[in-house]
Amino acid sequence: MLKNKDLILKIDWKKVNYLVPAIIQNQYSGTVLMQGYMNKEALLKTQEKKLVTFYSRTKKRLWTKGEVSKNFLIVKKIFLDCDSDSLLILVSSSVNTCHLAKESCFNVKHTYFSFLYNLEQILESKKKLDVGDKSYTNRLYQKGIERISQKVGEEAIEVIIAFISQNKKEMVNESSDLIYHLLVLLKKSNLTFNAIIKNLISRSKKNFSESYFK
Repeated sequence: MLKNKDLILKIDWKKVNYLVPAIIQNQYSGTVLMQGYMNKEALLKTQEKKLVTFYSRTKKRLWTKGEVSKNFLIVKKIFLDCDSDSLLILVSSSVNTCHLAKESCFNVKHTYFSFLYNLEQILESKKKLDVGDKSYTNRLYQKGIERISQKVGEEAIEVIIAFISQNKKEMVNESSDLIYHLLVLLKKSNLTFNAIIKNLISRSKKNFSESYFK
């Protein structure tokens, strides 16, 4: 990832008619949220404010995504492609990006990569519901961390039994149960699976080049 001034200098502005296309992607779910265009001023503001800012070709001015809706896109990383004529911007966003009240401006189904992220959002919403909610997840939250931890242990044993018996259907089912209950336990403790991923990345750096993680 290039620094502010280096990135602006690296872009082939003449080739893109001084408006570089920018693809916006949720850093955590991998979902492509939208695409817009940036001139130098918009890109510089995006870098400085850490909020995605485009140049509107119809209004002929800069506009920060969320300036009206407050659904801002918080910049995490910016990458320039190999031809120096388009940008990929990874962002943090927990709200709908599209003006049609959808997560993405593209009419796509969720991918395998985004499923875990969206499942976490559902589990978080279940945690916030009152005791009147009848879902299994909410009832599990109400029983407390000791019972949830016990369920993780029980499911772990079931996973071991399934793999020892080499019953592939049960391997998948019991592993699914284990991961689900582990996610509930993480949420109960105000942790996300991202914390696990970050820890794995930290442990794995010795096996990958530093550039892999930039």
